[in-house]
Amino acid sequence: MLWAYGRHVGKGYGRRWAGLIFRRKFKDLKDIVSRSKEWFYQAFPGARFLDSASSYYWRFPGGETLSFRQASDENDYWDYHGGEYPFIGLEEMTTWPDLTFYDAMKSVCRSTDPNMPRMMRGTANPWGVGHSVVKARFIDPAPPLQIINDKYGERVYIPGYWWENPHLRVNDPAYIHMLETLTDENKKKAWYYGDWNIVAGGMFSDVWDERVHVVEPFVIPHGWRIDRAFDWGSSAPFSVGWWAESDGTDYFTADGIGRSTVKGDLFRIDEWYGWNGEANEGLRLTDQKIAEGVLERDAKWQGRVRAGPADTSIFDVVNGESTADRMSKAGVHWTRASKGPGSRVAGWGSARSMLENATERNGLPGLYIFNTCRNFIRTVPILPRDAKNMDDADSEAEDHIADEMRYRLHRGTGSKSGKRKLGGL
Repeated sequence: MLWAYGRHVGKGYGRRWAGLIFRRKFKDLKDIVSRSKEWFYQAFPGARFLDSASSYYWRFPGGETLSFRQASDENDYWDYHGGEYPFIGLEEMTTWPDLTFYDAMKSVCRSTDPNMPRMMRGTANPWGVGHSVVKARFIDPAPPLQIINDKYGERVYIPGYWWENPHLRVNDPAYIHMLETLTDENKKKAWYYGDWNIVAGGMFSDVWDERVHVVEPFVIPHGWRIDRAFDWGSSAPFSVGWWAESDGTDYFTADGIGRSTVKGDLFRIDEWYGWNGEANEGLRLTDQKIAEGVLERDAKWQGRVRAGPADTSIFDVVNGESTADRMSKAGVHWTRASKGPGSRVAGWGSARSMLENATERNGLPGLYIFNTCRNFIRTVPILPRDAKNMDDADSEAEDHIADEMRYRLHRGTGSKSGKRKLGGL
């Protein structure tokens, strides 16, 4: 990151070669600033580092500048709006929950000099709250070193591995030994092998096994309960999940093979994720449109869908009516999710237990996901923990489906929305 900027110092661009390097937290700039002092004083005689309450940047003899800054979210973009910064770097991009700040800063990565290099650089490890969004944008679209050019612009993923650094094994063998002896399978895949295809150290990383928990769709036995759960969103995604709960009877796979179940086994059989294809960005649909979409998908289950738990915020009355009221008028009813004190942590604990039950086949109800529920599989297994409360999930992550799952696991007993009743409830 430092030398991507530094290689253009002294090339005659002067003060127009202005660079910014960001970390999400200001304290995390300490390491890169320390490295810059170690190298830049030697490489650029006469360079000065200004370190004060209002200044944290390099000024080079030719007038070039490199500033170190903190940016927590996309609102920090407005501190740079209208500026010209031909070099912009984001250190540890997976510490941001999404790419909104990164995308906003593209508008100021510019110069009036047509010969000026313009570049955005990011570094990241396959870990953290933003793991899935960085992976989706930079890792998945093309093999390493192959340039991608699509609606997000031109970019390329350049992998880096510890063994490419000739000094590490000689100068820091303890670090290499630490990597080689990691017992956490996902950490070793991420840090030793640089593998992005991991369940990244989160709420469910030690209990999730796609080989066990993801299953092929099958015909739901008649005696099983089918209901749905709902996490509301507009500018953020909403999530509707359809769930089938076993009464203990067997089911048959598409190949006609019988499978036994435990009473209470829970299967996610369908989903509707209200996003626009960008992490944490919703469709901004009206309550009426969401209700219409739910009814269309309910029809797939031929009248078997019962009202299930929804985020209690939909029952809040604003201007005489709530989201639940409007959806009820359209024919979609919900019960109140259980959201009392401690319900978040209890919900995550229930999910972990049911995932573990499925793996251990210990006679207790397990949790399974149809392989058609791609957004569940994309977001829930990698849900990170809250750094301040390891028993809770990071609420800044893409947690909408996980919240909806949590509501269903702790199905509330509150009243239904609306005045009309559904058969069997």
